[in-house]
Amino acid sequence: MPAFDCPGPAPWSTERADRLTLSPISHRFAAYRDALGLPAGLDFHSLRRSYVTHLIEEGWDALFVQNQVGHTHASATSIYTRVSSDFRTRTLRTALNATVQAALASTGTPPTTTTPTTAPTTARRQ
Repeated sequence: MPAFDCPGPAPWSTERADRLTLSPISHRFAAYRDALGLPAGLDFHSLRRSYVTHLIEEGWDALFVQNQVGHTHASATSIYTRVSSDFRTRTLRTALNATVQAALASTGTPPTTTTPTTAPTTARRQ
């Protein structure tokens, strides 16, 4: 039977067996982690969370990120995201600046010229 027709949770086929489960990968990752003296809380799944977080922080479209990791719901993807406090601050600053500028424009007050220089984009890549 071809490896891709095998039922069960093992996602990868190999040349030595029909399917490779996550367990051997996690054990190997843990051995490397321990040999390098990295924190025990770092696991193989941390790579997946990091991938999602880096895509979000780099401005990739949220739907693209959701599709990349195979989530049906955006709420599942948001659980994986561990954005940095710097990213949260820049995002909040951008939103606040836009709100203030819109409020000033509606009153006829000239807008200020102070805007953050590293504002994140929300849909830079599609």
